[in-house]
Amino acid sequence: MRILILLLPFLQLGFAAQVPLLSNSPASAPSDGYRLTLTESANALSPRDMLTLPRPGAPLPNDIGDLAIVPITTYSFEDRKSHNSLSIVALGDGYTYDIPLPDGGDAFWLDSRTIAHVVTKDNAQSLHIIPINTEPLSSDPSSHVGTFPITTASAFRYNPSAQRLMFSAYVYSDGLVETVKDQDTAYENRGDSGLVYDETFERQWDTWVGPKSKALIGVSLAKVGVKWVLGQTYVNVLKGTGLSSPVEPFGEADDYDISQTHVIFTAKDPQLPKAMHTRQNIYLVAHDGNDLRQLTSGDQGATHSPVFSPSGDKVAWLELALDGHESDRAKVVIYDLNKDVRFTITEDWDRSPDSYYREFIPHPIFSPSSTLIYATTGDHARIKIFAMAVPPTPSSNTAQTTQPTALTFSGSISGFTPIPGGRATFALSSLTSPNEVYELSGLEATEQDLLAGRNADMKATLTRLTSFSSVGLQGKDLSPGKDFWFKGTAEGQDTHGYVITPPGFKRGVNGKWPAVMLIHGGPESAWYDQWSTRWNPNVFASQGYVVVAINPTGSTSFGQKFTDGINKNWGGRPIQDLLMGWKYILQEYPEIDQNRTVAAGASYGGYAINWIQGNPELGFGFKALVCHDGVFDTTYNGYATDELFFFNHEWGGRPWDPAAFEASRKYSPAYTVAKWSTPQLTIHSSKDYRLPEGDGIAVFHALQQLGNHWVINAGNSLKWHHEVFRWFDQFIGLSQT
Repeated sequence: MRILILLLPFLQLGFAAQVPLLSNSPASAPSDGYRLTLTESANALSPRDMLTLPRPGAPLPNDIGDLAIVPITTYSFEDRKSHNSLSIVALGDGYTYDIPLPDGGDAFWLDSRTIAHVVTKDNAQSLHIIPINTEPLSSDPSSHVGTFPITTASAFRYNPSAQRLMFSAYVYSDGLVETVKDQDTAYENRGDSGLVYDETFERQWDTWVGPKSKALIGVSLAKVGVKWVLGQTYVNVLKGTGLSSPVEPFGEADDYDISQTHVIFTAKDPQLPKAMHTRQNIYLVAHDGNDLRQLTSGDQGATHSPVFSPSGDKVAWLELALDGHESDRAKVVIYDLNKDVRFTITEDWDRSPDSYYREFIPHPIFSPSSTLIYATTGDHARIKIFAMAVPPTPSSNTAQTTQPTALTFSGSISGFTPIPGGRATFALSSLTSPNEVYELSGLEATEQDLLAGRNADMKATLTRLTSFSSVGLQGKDLSPGKDFWFKGTAEGQDTHGYVITPPGFKRGVNGKWPAVMLIHGGPESAWYDQWSTRWNPNVFASQGYVVVAINPTGSTSFGQKFTDGINKNWGGRPIQDLLMGWKYILQEYPEIDQNRTVAAGASYGGYAINWIQGNPELGFGFKALVCHDGVFDTTYNGYATDELFFFNHEWGGRPWDPAAFEASRKYSPAYTVAKWSTPQLTIHSSKDYRLPEGDGIAVFHALQQLGNHWVINAGNSLKWHHEVFRWFDQFIGLSQT
C-alpha cells in the first residue's frame, strides 16, 4: 500500500480555480521502480494539458454594459509560475484585448472607461488606474493613485454615486488599519511561537487563527478633474461591534454590498460559539459606521450574498433555516427598507440557490428595473440561472413563493450580471470547456411575462463571446458526458450519474475498456456539468478509462429531501446508490472489462473508499482504490475537525451523545480494517484541518500492517495525477493494452 503526503493546504473536490503547486518532476524515479508514461496524444487531455489551459474567472461588466473584464491565470511548466492577465471583452461582438498583470492583483471598474488595479508588491499595497480606449480597444499605461496602510485589502466594491471604496482587511482588536503594521511587527517579535485559545475556532480550513479578524473598511475615492484621489481617512464600519465580515474561510465580496449611503453585510452571530453554529445575521450600517441594524430574525441559520436593489428601497439575500446545517435549502429573502418588512419568495421551491462549495454561491441579483430577481441554482447536475418576479411587499413578515423560470439549461453558470438593454453576461463552463464569457439578450420579453404572471417561455438569445481555451483544446476528443438515471434508494425519484467515455470508445467492442468510479466529496455536493482542474473526468477518460460519476443520496440539485437523506447514514443509502448505479453501468456497458475496474474519491468520497475497502461483501469488485483526504474514524472526526457543527448535524449530536455515537460508530471505516484487502493509495494533505492528516496516516498504518510498502513525495497537481494513474496501472495494466 502507498501514501502520498501533500505538505501543502489541501485540495478540496470541486474547486475549479486551484493553482498548480510546485514540485519535483513526476517523472522522477519512484521508490518502487514502477514507471508510467501518461498518455499525451493530440486527441487526449493529459494532466499537463489541463493544467496549462487558461483559467478565466467570471466577467465583470462596466456600468453601461459594453465592456467586461475577465481575470485569467495561466500556468507554465517552463518557469513553474502562474501568469496573470486581464482580458477586456467587448460585449456584443466578443472582441478581446489582454493586459498582462505580472504582479497579479485585483481589478474592478471605477467608471465605464477606468479600471482600478490593486497590487501588492514589496510589502506595500497600492491602487493604480488603467484607462481603457474603445476605438480601437486598448489601454493607456497605468498610473499610481495611492497606497493603503495595510497589505491585506481584498474583496473590493466601489460605489460611484457615493464616491466610496469598500474593501475587506485584517485588523487587530482596536479595529484600526493604521496600526496594523506596527502591531504585526510586535506580534512577529513577541519572543515565542505559542498560540493560546479560550474558544473555537482555533484553526479553520487550512489556517491557525491568529489575533486579527476581517473587517469592512471604507475610504473616499473620487475623480477630481482628470485625476483620481484616494482619501486618507479609513472607516471600519464594524469597529466596536464584535462582528467580522466577510465570513471566513471563503467569504469575499459576495458577503456584502454597498449603496450610496449604507453597507449591507453578513456576519457570524457574535453571541454563539463559531465552530458550533452556522448562524449568520444580515446587518445594515451607514458608511460612517453608525446606525447598525440587524435585518434577520436571529432564529435562522447561515445567510449569504446580501445585495441592494438598484432602486435602493429593497435588499435581498440567501437564507438557510437551520442553524448548524450548512447544506440546508437556501431561500431568497427580500427586505423592504421603507416598510420594514421581511419576506421570503421561494418558500415552496425545492431548489437551493446556493451550494456547499463557495465558488457556486451567487448573489440573488436584481434586474436593472428592480422588478426581477435572478438566482444561480443547481438543478439536476447543472448550474442554471433562474428568474423570478419580485412580488408586492406584504403587510407583515411572511413567506410566499413566486414561480422561478430557468433561462439556461446546460453547463454551469457563474458571475451572472444583468446589464442595460435587456441583456446579461456571465461565465459558463462544462465537462468539455473551462469558463467562457456568454451574453444573454432579449430578456425584456421574459421580464414582461413574469411580471404579468404568465409562463415565461424562453425567448432570450444565448451567445458565446470568447474562446479563451480553443487553442489548447483544439483536436481534443472530449466527452460531454452522458446522463443516466437508475432506481436507487430514494423513494419517488431516480438517481443520477454521468458516464464519460475515452477517446476512440465504440459500442459493441465488449470487455475492452477499464473503468473508474469517481466519488464526490461534500458529502452535500454533486458532479455537475462543469469544468474542474482537480477532479476532471475527461482527464481520467483521456488515459483510457470509462469514467462513472454518480450523484448518490446526499447530493445537491435534486431536492432537499434527497440531500438530507445522507444524515446519520453515510455508509448506508449513499453507498447502496453507488453500488446500484455501478451495477447498472456494468450491465448497460458490456464494453467495460469488469476485471479492470478501480475507484477514487476525496473528502466524503475518500470516506466512501475506506468504507468500500472494509466491506468487500458489497461486491463492487474494484482492483485498486485511491483515497484523498478521507475520513477513517467517523466518530473521532467529530472531535478533531475544525467545524464542529458539521459533525453535530450530520450525525444528530456531539460525538459522545448516545445517538450520534451509535450512528457514527456504525459507519466508521476504522472498525472494518480486519477485512481490508484491496490495494489502496492514500493521499492526505498536512494542512487539511477539516479532515486532519491523522486520518490519512491511520489509514496508511492500517494498510501497512496488513502488508506492502509506501512512498512519501510532496507534489503538485501533475504529481497527484501521475501517482494516481501509476497506482491504478499496476493493478489493471492499462499501459500494457
